[in-house]
Amino acid sequence: MRGTRPRHLSCRLLRTVEVWMTPDLPPRFRHSIRTALGASSVEVVERLQALWSGYGQILRIRLQGLPGGSPSTAIAKYVRLPARVDHPRGWSSSTSHERKLKSYQVESAWYRHWAAGCDDDCRVARLLMHDEDGDEVLILLEDLDAAGFPVRLDSVGPRQLQACVHWLAHFPATFLGARPDGLWETGTYWHLATRPDELEALRDLPLREAAPRLEAMLSGARYQTLVHGDAKLANFCFSRAENTSTRVAAVDFQYVGGGCGMKDLAYFLGSCLDEAACEAREAELLDQYFAALRSALAVKQPELDADAVEREWRPLFPVAWTDFHRFLKGWRPGHWKLHSYSERLAREVVSKL
Repeated sequence: MRGTRPRHLSCRLLRTVEVWMTPDLPPRFRHSIRTALGASSVEVVERLQALWSGYGQILRIRLQGLPGGSPSTAIAKYVRLPARVDHPRGWSSSTSHERKLKSYQVESAWYRHWAAGCDDDCRVARLLMHDEDGDEVLILLEDLDAAGFPVRLDSVGPRQLQACVHWLAHFPATFLGARPDGLWETGTYWHLATRPDELEALRDLPLREAAPRLEAMLSGARYQTLVHGDAKLANFCFSRAENTSTRVAAVDFQYVGGGCGMKDLAYFLGSCLDEAACEAREAELLDQYFAALRSALAVKQPELDADAVEREWRPLFPVAWTDFHRFLKGWRPGHWKLHSYSERLAREVVSKL
């Protein structure tokens, strides 16, 4: 059964933190928006969500008096570093805080220097402007609702699943071989170097001992690209269901960085498929992914050997799955994603190391 989320850009299921009782932007940022875009006024329409642990908020704003005359909406991601960090699960260490600080720097760099490289096959929101003032950051983005991607899903149907796998193949094809300058050296929010607390909490000793080897296998792959780093279903925005094919755009690039494309695929499938579907459809979806990757590489990087990329990446799918399983088992034992399929796959991978 498919459902729709409330209409907002970031699509992340975040704990509501009362950062401000009244959604608003500081006058300094309102002025910079008017100056940069030529708007006569900036009106905050609604607060879409609070950012994790009280680091800011995402707002929809209306711009009046733009060149051309028609009012327009945009999405303002306003980050203000909190005086006190309050993580909903108690992970409020200095490591956690530093990771979040860097994540907003990375997202700013992504939209300023990288996002324009994405085409309609791996669609992202367009950057309208960026500004910083001390410990405050503003990223003003195209409103994907207005751009034709107003649907958010709690569960995925066949067309939406196919559209996301298509996006996940075209994204790494676009950036295969790129150095992640200004981004995370190793993308994803769970990579080992930034998660010492969760590794220490992990009670599965064979898995904990295997963690450095898993990381080395993924980071040591010859074919490195950019990974989204948080490519769950909640971070995809869909076109309306019509007779035409479903289109999709992705948001939330705080953990974009270098890595093997299997990381995003494994994480995405785990975010939207239950245990039975994972078991039954793994081979089919891998075939679909690599068919899309081949098509993308033929256009975007025809000099690369698509056969060689697949030969290296396909066996790394269970490794990437196990790497996330390692994080999740230390972060939140008992999570619904830690089902028997995931446990079995992880045990098989660890036993072969």
